[in-house]
Amino acid sequence: MRYGFAIDQRTCIGCHACTVACKTEHEVPLGQFRTWVKYVESGEFPATTRDFGVMRCNHCTDAPCVKICPTQALFKRDDGIVDFDNERCIGCKACMQGCPYDAIYIDEETHTAAKCNFCAHRVDEGLEPACVVVCPTHSIWVGDLEDPASGIARLVNCNPVQVRAPEQNTGPNVFYLGADRAVLDPLAAPTGKSYLWARPDEHRRQVSTDLPTDPVSKARTTLNTAHARPWGWRVTAYLWTKAVAAGAMLITALAYVAGIDLGVLGSVAAPAIAVAGVGLTAVLLVWDLKRPERFLYILLKPNPRSWLFWGAVVLGAAGALFTAWLALGLLDHASVLSTDTSNLVRSVLSVPTILAAAMTTGYTGFLFGQAEGRDLWQSPLLFWHLIVQAFMVGAGALSVAATVIDPGPAGWKLLLFTLTVATAGHVVMVLLEFLGRHPSGQAAAAAHMVVKGRYAREFWVGGVALAVLAAVLSGMSWAAAPLAFAALGGLVAQGALIAYESVFVRAGQDVPLS
Repeated sequence: MRYGFAIDQRTCIGCHACTVACKTEHEVPLGQFRTWVKYVESGEFPATTRDFGVMRCNHCTDAPCVKICPTQALFKRDDGIVDFDNERCIGCKACMQGCPYDAIYIDEETHTAAKCNFCAHRVDEGLEPACVVVCPTHSIWVGDLEDPASGIARLVNCNPVQVRAPEQNTGPNVFYLGADRAVLDPLAAPTGKSYLWARPDEHRRQVSTDLPTDPVSKARTTLNTAHARPWGWRVTAYLWTKAVAAGAMLITALAYVAGIDLGVLGSVAAPAIAVAGVGLTAVLLVWDLKRPERFLYILLKPNPRSWLFWGAVVLGAAGALFTAWLALGLLDHASVLSTDTSNLVRSVLSVPTILAAAMTTGYTGFLFGQAEGRDLWQSPLLFWHLIVQAFMVGAGALSVAATVIDPGPAGWKLLLFTLTVATAGHVVMVLLEFLGRHPSGQAAAAAHMVVKGRYAREFWVGGVALAVLAAVLSGMSWAAAPLAFAALGGLVAQGALIAYESVFVRAGQDVPLS
């Protein structure tokens, strides 16, 4: 059994009865929608046409929102309906990033995720969804797509149909008959300065200025819903704090394995920076939840397919290892442990610490990979780029600390080498990611916003020029210039990464999905 919708846009009159029935049935808050009608107008007056599109959850066969949800608050029923349990939801908004259709929102009253659930409570009673019942033109069909005798199966099998975002390979189960391409493709009809009866939300209006209008159809969206960015500055900050933590420990543990003695900088200062970084990361992640009091649900009600769950595991393990390394250094510094004992314990901890540090910075690459609604974040380079970024800001933080706690000539050489090479590597990878070819129109549109559009100045000045400056400053110190240049380069590297991540996080969420 596989329930689905078929929406006949040839007969839809855009009356919004489905929207009103849905809001009434589920008591959807004002300004939020589980289903809505999008208007697109093409041509120029007086030769214009108006097309409608009924937008909603696609109840995907391979639902990305189900995979990314860390607490199994979103789940797929045996009949194919993708439903949700708001009692398990922590409000992490990951499902909103996973959905390629803008179908999920955070309910303003419950502060949990919500969306069309096929009126599952009505289906269980043998009734049709509320939107189907009220449609005056029978434009919404519903039923079992795998039953060849059902009306919806006959309709879909005997007529040309389309789905939204087929390139995402989610297996959407909402099929459109007679829908204009500009209605289904959000990049084909940018929002203008005004809607028919209202002004678009400011975010959507600003983003539309970076999207080209088709010179032939001149299609433009004249009615739609507001969709703000789910993730903001806390996610940007979290990418930086965990990169600093991971980088500091990667350098320290690798130095120990290589036989390079960093002194107190490696035994105490670096793990202290790492512990603080992981702690701040955890605070930022919990703070960003809409239901922060439920944060332990990630571990108590886990979804083993979600990288948000595995990220929590990684951060917990890294925090424990970094704390153990710090405790060992403090005990060693206080002469509580002998040198032989401390070296033995470090030998045991070094490899697990390297792995934990690498995954602390790198797991976000896998998490963003599950955010299938954000094509800019799907780069195969992302995991490795995150590792390079960790070395960059980790070496930068240690270079600043080294001006107070001298790591010795070999330690300085390692820090300067790492800071220079990692920062240069970061710049190269940034340019490769944004100036190269992009696998989808959505990724290309986001990259255009970054390189030439609304984020261009912040990207080139903050994300690229600052990183180049950091590499130059550290390289000068490496070439026997004052070590103060290295500390300055380390500080500049922090600013460069924060500027870059701010652009990366925002631009990835700016491309419209509906």
